[in-house]
Amino acid sequence: MEGAGVRLKRSFPTTALDYPDPFLLFDHFGSDNPEDYLAGFPMHPHRGIETVTYMLAGEVNHRDSLGNAGTIGAGDVQWMTAGRGILHEEMPKPLQGQMEGFQLWVNLPSQLKMTHPRYQEIASTSIPEVILPEGASIRVIAGEVEGARGPVTDIAAEPTYLDIHLQPHSSFSRQVESDHTVLAYLYRGQATWQTASGKYDEQRAALISAPALIVLDEGNWVAVQSAGEAARFLLMSGKPMHEPIVRYGPFVMNTQAEIVQTLKDLRNGTFVVT
Repeated sequence: MEGAGVRLKRSFPTTALDYPDPFLLFDHFGSDNPEDYLAGFPMHPHRGIETVTYMLAGEVNHRDSLGNAGTIGAGDVQWMTAGRGILHEEMPKPLQGQMEGFQLWVNLPSQLKMTHPRYQEIASTSIPEVILPEGASIRVIAGEVEGARGPVTDIAAEPTYLDIHLQPHSSFSRQVESDHTVLAYLYRGQATWQTASGKYDEQRAALISAPALIVLDEGNWVAVQSAGEAARFLLMSGKPMHEPIVRYGPFVMNTQAEIVQTLKDLRNGTFVVT
């Protein structure tokens, strides 16, 4: 339960997985029951991170202390760089009885913790889709696939963020940066996964059913094959910061002293600078 009363599935941080650097949090939200989410996330602060909201269905109304206001719907993305401080509100609502999406938090390096906030709202129509002959269709939110570049750019973690749909008995493989953290979130169907070689090898593959977070921690290839039904998953990678972090709710800084200063700024009215 988060916000003012939103039920969601949280993959991390948990006791099993705290901080796959540079990623700080991953939530999957959505329900057939509006009472599970209509309370939403009223105005609240962030500092030292970036938040990424990607919608599958329904809508989220947003407004913030920078003066931004709008609505993101199915296929849209909101990439917000909190930097030195931002207040924002996210209020989900159903559309045709449906509401579903994801939120990812990405760390900022120490030199950008206090940068000026930035807000990017990316319409679904501006996200390129790549169709591969092996039966995969890929929405490229950040990063590059087959020459198609995602519209989210100039992010410190150098992220890749892909939404991949596999037809039944189809496959997908991709080379990834060997020094990047690579995560996948399977949110529909079943698929087998492996890393390292880049070739599908049934003897080394693991069959996984949705919903599941997969941490790909070896090699520089990922290979996935769907079972007898379609599968959908997010593939996310980013460059680790290799810096200490101190969390306090919606704030992630490098030292306890910076957290104390953040709380002082909130009390003194100096948290947000426009």
